[in-house]
Amino acid sequence: MISTLHKMGLRSNVMYGAALGSIGMSIASWIISNKYEAAGIERADRWALFVGEWAPTFFAIGIALRIEEMAEEKGRETPEWQEQSSDIRRPTRAGV
Repeated sequence: MISTLHKMGLRSNVMYGAALGSIGMSIASWIISNKYEAAGIERADRWALFVGEWAPTFFAIGIALRIEEMAEEKGRETPEWQEQSSDIRRPTRAGV
């Protein structure tokens, strides 16, 4: 799923922004609900918690996308041993 989102063009910074936006919306929804609804503070708390629970999901997707981005960047790098002539032994990955 993460690689599909990455291929669609979604990047980690967008998801981090969505998470921060969710936190801001949580605060705003609490203030607005508490001030303009007659239902009381309990309802304001429920609205704030509902919106605020999105933030960890957005952060988790952002972290997964960042890992995907780092893997893509690492794939583009050319290791030093590939640039050398073919008669030199290649390093092994034993013990890594």
